Amino acid sequence: MGVVTTMEPQGKLGKGHALIGADLGARGKHYVCGSCAAFTNIIVTFPIQKVLFRQQLHGVRVGEAVRQLQRDGLGRLYRGLLPPLLQKTTTVAIMFGLYEDFSRLLLRHARSSGTPELVTRSAAAALAGTAEAALTPFERVQTLLQDHRHNGRFNNTAHTFRTLLREYGVRECYRGLVPILLRNGPSNILFFGLRGPIKQQLPDARNRAGHMANDFVCGGLLGAALGIMFYPLNVVKSRAQAQVGGEFVPCRQVLMTVWRERGGSVVLLFRGATLNYHRSLLSWGIINATYELLLKVF
Repeated sequence: MGVVTTMEPQGKLGKGHALIGADLGARGKHYVCGSCAAFTNIIVTFPIQKVLFRQQLHGVRVGEAVRQLQRDGLGRLYRGLLPPLLQKTTTVAIMFGLYEDFSRLLLRHARSSGTPELVTRSAAAALAGTAEAALTPFERVQTLLQDHRHNGRFNNTAHTFRTLLREYGVRECYRGLVPILLRNGPSNILFFGLRGPIKQQLPDARNRAGHMANDFVCGGLLGAALGIMFYPLNVVKSRAQAQVGGEFVPCRQVLMTVWRERGGSVVLLFRGATLNYHRSLLSWGIINATYELLLKVF
């Protein structure tokens, strides 16, 4: 089963758009479109992500998480925005751009070796996901700035980075790397492997609005499903990254600690998963639809 990289034909472009496309290059535009799509998504969904983070970290209900944010005040609602903005615009650019680059490189060698295209594209997706993990420090800082227990210690993104580097070193910035690696590779493989076939099952689109709707549904459904599937890894990541200093606890041990604290309940382990489902539905719908739209524009 082949993977559709650009999900719709790009059609005829005007002179201005052709010049832009020529400047960006056939490969560079995937990075630019991915980055712009992520920027749009983060601005829209950040408050939802902040509520979800409080649920993951403290195991509280939606109402209590919202009340925590209300007590923090409106001025702190977008506290911690810069790290995910920098991280997500870069990682989504890497996700789409490197996937295209790795696919092109690996397919060139696969034709001579007879390697199935599905295997080649899966390897490309896994490599792109692994490369994204280099930006773990942004997720690390985002976690600290969103945790109200650190409000008095860390002022902003730059101050948090300086404090971590000065007091603990570079290694502290990569706390929580293992669950991120375990999440990124497999989720990329499934996202790129399934978005083409899923879109093919949707009703045929007859205009640009129809194509955008199908891209939104396709990306949203995939993102929501993958969000549920890898939710425990995000819980482990949030718990590990909320710690500052001290021993680096193995991923499995962090999971067992959370499991015991929540009474061995699967329901409590997945607390926040419902909001995560809806956030991912919206988030990846926006990213996929915006990305595909921008590919046509450029």
